[in-house]
Formats: sequence, structure tokens, C-alpha cells
Amino acid sequence: MFADASEDKPDSRVGKLRIHISTLESNKVYTNSYPLLVLTRMGLKKMGEIELALRFACPSLLPDTCSAYGQPLLPRMHYLRPLGVAQQEALRGAATKMVAQWLARSEPPLGQEVVRYMLDADSYTWSMRKSKANWFRIVAVLAWAVGLEKWLDDIRRWRNPVTTVLVHVLCLVLVWYPDLIVPTGFLYVVLIGVWYYRFRPKIAAGMDIRLSQAETVDPDELDEEFDTIPSSKPPEILRARYDRLRILAGRVQTVLGDFATQGERIQALVSWRDPRATKLFIGVCLAITLILYVVPPKMVTVALGFYYLRHPMFRDPMPTASLNFFRRLPSLSDRLM
Repeated sequence: MFADASEDKPDSRVGKLRIHISTLESNKVYTNSYPLLVLTRMGLKKMGEIELALRFACPSLLPDTCSAYGQPLLPRMHYLRPLGVAQQEALRGAATKMVAQWLARSEPPLGQEVVRYMLDADSYTWSMRKSKANWFRIVAVLAWAVGLEKWLDDIRRWRNPVTTVLVHVLCLVLVWYPDLIVPTGFLYVVLIGVWYYRFRPKIAAGMDIRLSQAETVDPDELDEEFDTIPSSKPPEILRARYDRLRILAGRVQTVLGDFATQGERIQALVSWRDPRATKLFIGVCLAITLILYVVPPKMVTVALGFYYLRHPMFRDPMPTASLNFFRRLPSLSDRLM
């Protein structure tokens, strides 16, 4: 929403509300009041509220509506001859200009700033606030993996003996009846979906202040977000922001280096970069091959499962020999200048 200031000045922002149609249930009326928020150089500002009543009318759920989920998002030619990143950016900018020119001739006419705000044309510019928001989004996505790792660690440490015994029984059942592994996995997904049905959103969600990191944003970071390109700030401020960006880029560089190191260590297992390590790895692989040829795979799986779930009194708190062996493998980081 925009406020019509005058013919000479651009329209001022009042707020934005974006609701995804697929998040609405069919033929259900949603009535809710949404705040109109604008992020300015001075911080988050509430411009007012708007009350909406929404209903997604869907006469036929199957097959027309559900078939839309399987249709490609882009035209056929994009998948046959895909465009590069630079070409997509140029095409996006040209499309924004075409839409702005077309809507400027409509009645009532819409200004270019309105169209750019609706299409999020400035969403690709650098913003420390958006970077933090995306980081917390990634953390929230990976939270299930962290929870699963914590649950497995609790089972391995026998903090709940009943659950650990049940996991032992489940391991035996899945090993002796491997045909149940895939159906059990899909059944588990179904149970998760049914469980989370109780926590489904009751209202159509609007703009999230907490997700956008708009409440705790630093004033200098907010001023940097609204800065023009090229910058209009004095050299001292630019130098401070450049140093802060270098610190952030250094952390990203370290993480990328760690990923590259782990991949190079995997390659070093068979590349003879470390002759002794490669000999040991090949010898262990040969021994595992002979064991798997002789011992039934069910017995091997049960032995590995029970070894993984053994009681803490039979477990050494120090890292395993295999992990120590992997960490001692060479990488190309030693050859960097």
C-alpha cells in the first residue's frame, strides 16, 4: 500500500502484505487484522492496520488444483536452453521496467516505485539484516537434524533405558525383515504429518517482524541497507563498513575452507597423497570385503547396530580411531600461500 503524496513526488510507502494462496484452505473464510509496517532509516514504523476477509474458492479440488503442483514454474524453453545467472538478472530488470511502463499507462496509473516495491526489485541488494534473517532460516531448517542427532545421542547414552531397549528391538526387526524398512519410513513420515496437523496455522500469516530481524536491527546496519549505489556516505563510515564486511567474509572464507578440506581428505583416501594412509585404507577395505563375503549381512548389521548402541560403560570418551585417521589425512590447505 502507498500513500499518494503529489504528482511531482513519489508515493510514500504505507505497508506490504503478502499471503501465499497455497497456504489457504479451500472454501474457508479467513478474517484477521494485519499491521501495516514500513522499515525506514529510523527503524521499524507502524503505519496502521488493515482488516481483511479472504476465501480461496476452489470448485474442484481434484484433479485441476492438485495437478498445478506438478506443473513447471517456468516455460519449456527455459529448461531446454537455460539462461545464465547474469542473463536472468538482466531479464528480471527488463521485465520490471516493462511492467512499470505498462502499469504507468493504466487507470489509475502506478508509479515506478510502486511496481519495484511490489516486485521486490531491490531484494538482491546487500543487507546485513537480511543476511542474519537468512542465517536463522537455515538454522531453523536444520533444527530437525540437530534434534535427531540429540535423540540418537540420548539413546546411545542410555538416558532412557526403555527407549534404548525398544530401539534395539526395532533394529532386530528391521534387520531380519528388511522389506519393512521402506514402508516403516513412509509410515513414520505419515505419523509426523498427522502429529503436526494440530499445530497447523489457523490464520493467514502476514509479514513476520521477528523472522525479518526488524526489531533488533542495528541503526548503522539499517542506514547501510538504505544507502544508495554508489554510496553517499563519508569515507570514515565506508571504511568502518568495509572492515565489518571483511570480518564477515573472513568467517565465510573459513567455513568454505573447512568444507574443501573435508572433501580433499576424502579424495586423499585413494589418491596416494599419503602412501601409508592409502595402504591402510585399502587394507581395511579388503578385510571388510572378505568379511562381508563370509559373514551373512544380517549378522554384520546387527553387530554394528549393537556396537553403536552399546552402554556408556563400554565406550571410550576419546574420539574413535577411524575419526582420528580421517583427521590426519592431508589436504591442499597446506599448499595455499
